[in-house]
Amino acid sequence: MRIGLLHSLIRKEEKLLIEAFKNAGVDPVMIDDRKLILDFHAAPDIDILVERSINHSRALHALRLFESAGVRCVNSHHVSQVCGDKLLTTAALKENDIAQPECRVAFTEESALDAIEELGYPVVLKPAVGSWGRLLSKINDRDAAETVLEHKTVLGSYHHSIFYIQQYVEKQNRDIRSFVVGDDCIAAIYRSSDHWITNTARGAIASKCEVTNEVAEISIAAAKAVGGGIVAVDLFESERGLLVNEVNYTMEFRNSIDTTGIDIPAVVANYVIEQVRQQ
Repeated sequence: MRIGLLHSLIRKEEKLLIEAFKNAGVDPVMIDDRKLILDFHAAPDIDILVERSINHSRALHALRLFESAGVRCVNSHHVSQVCGDKLLTTAALKENDIAQPECRVAFTEESALDAIEELGYPVVLKPAVGSWGRLLSKINDRDAAETVLEHKTVLGSYHHSIFYIQQYVEKQNRDIRSFVVGDDCIAAIYRSSDHWITNTARGAIASKCEVTNEVAEISIAAAKAVGGGIVAVDLFESERGLLVNEVNYTMEFRNSIDTTGIDIPAVVANYVIEQVRQQ
């Protein structure tokens, strides 16, 4: 059994996955996306590819080419494409009637300002493509809206010319991250912070969250909506119940193993191995 592990840097998560695969009797084939050369006319000598790239563009294109060569990928190109773009994620959730915060998309400063005022302050302005809680803006009034929109238009890249505007959800200084592997929601954590951004990459503290029926049902539904596989789902607690904020396709879990008591890399490794056996 040859399991490829597509990676950039070898972070704590990748080290834990390598160890989990070895404990299961598989020595993964390490594929560094910084050195990778893909030949359109030759099939890679692996049974399945596990995607762990940090760079979204590299992951997206590598997955497409591996799949075109007949290699199954976890996660798939489709999942990476949908989860890597907040517009596509929102559309997939909407098509599957999954609860999420109200949002608007606009393509000019003028229409974005109209959309913000239609939603009502405060709102959160997000880049369509981005991660780790970076380049988020909480906009509390019109003056702030005009300033941020102008900066994005003048200084931003192509992705920042698409304005993804989300209703601000008062989440009582925490959110929930759940972990879905295949058809199971295996664990969940609270991410708590005094700051309105509750990413652990920005200093939020992780604590155990019970996987209730409500958490499991919406997490599994969100995972299926984007194409399934191995994902982390970010949830907001609201007066409407749980809302899906984002779905992450290259999930980080280093802070969640001891917190939840679940050996997440072992579950992931066993899932991948089972996928190979079923091929």
